[in-house]
Amino acid sequence: MSRIAIDYTPAYEQGGGIGRYVRELTAALAIEDPVTDYRLFVAGSKREQLSHPPGSNFDWRTTILTPRWLARIWQRAQLPLPVEAFAGPMDLFHATDFVLPPTLPRTRSLLTVHDLSFLRVPDAASPSLRRYLEAVAPRSVKRADHVLADSQATKDDLIEIYRTPADKISVLYSGVDSRFGRVTDEMALKEVLDRHDLKDIKYVLSVGTVQPRKNYSGAIRALSIIRDQGIDLHYAIAGGSGWLEDEMYRSIRETAMEDRVHILGFVPDEDLPALYSGARALLAVSLYEGFGLPVLEAMACGTPVITSNLSSLPEVAGDAGILVDPLDTEAISNAIMRPLTDAALRRQLVAAGLEHVKRFTWASAASQLKSIYDEMLGASVNT
Repeated sequence: MSRIAIDYTPAYEQGGGIGRYVRELTAALAIEDPVTDYRLFVAGSKREQLSHPPGSNFDWRTTILTPRWLARIWQRAQLPLPVEAFAGPMDLFHATDFVLPPTLPRTRSLLTVHDLSFLRVPDAASPSLRRYLEAVAPRSVKRADHVLADSQATKDDLIEIYRTPADKISVLYSGVDSRFGRVTDEMALKEVLDRHDLKDIKYVLSVGTVQPRKNYSGAIRALSIIRDQGIDLHYAIAGGSGWLEDEMYRSIRETAMEDRVHILGFVPDEDLPALYSGARALLAVSLYEGFGLPVLEAMACGTPVITSNLSSLPEVAGDAGILVDPLDTEAISNAIMRPLTDAALRRQLVAAGLEHVKRFTWASAASQLKSIYDEMLGASVNT
């Protein structure tokens, strides 16, 4: 029986983003494949600290060495201490977060690269993280036997920037969990909106870590145009603190939008369906995204989407969203107003979004991932 190890560390280290990706994909894989011997590797933890694994054929492999220490050992010092020393013998190792640790020669390696935002948009990462990824990511991509990209846009970036052969990369789309659907229970909706101080407020919503790449400053300036037209529309931002936040707060002060911008901080997954359902629209006008899962989650909740015409976002939104130049605040402002003032367009966007999102499921992602594992292990047997 094949033994596959998956780096599950991001699932415990990160609440949203890549952490959620790893949790959802692994949970779907447990349903898709109840037979293969899976080991979930978690750095910086002890086995007794972890919850039950997602399936009976999944087992924990842990080390008290933190991710920071492993990065120093594996990437900075480049010591050839294989991941098998912690996770045990394996046939394939799946690195889920940009960086591939040393493996034994016979172990096949799969690397997930979520985006190259740290190169395309330098402010997308803190300076120290950017320097680290600039050094380590290309080395990891080159060493990996195969690479997963979150979107065709990320695959194109890997080909263009790292000169990675196209046949070495597979696009694996994220899915939308079934819990994302329109919240029609008025009491449940009210309870969540009250908790986030959004009761009786007309608002548009953005979801994602506060950082310049998300272009929250541009969105705030666009909404200030709407405010100046006498329209009382608020802006809720659901995302934890990132870096270079001063630009956003400066935009709030300069536009005098203090009473209309609501910084919610990190929001637990269970609150998101209600926040999407209560919003007049989702505003996802990022300068760069490797995928953009909130676009699909909002569509699943019956919320119109206004998103960027850059990177992966047109690919993710398809024909079910309004695309806009994220650098044009006037265009963003006009785009926000369209579904608010045109009931027919709003119904069209909602219907199109509900249909479009059916293409993206974690079950299909897990099925594709299992096929990639099988193909890689079959190739290793035949070599």
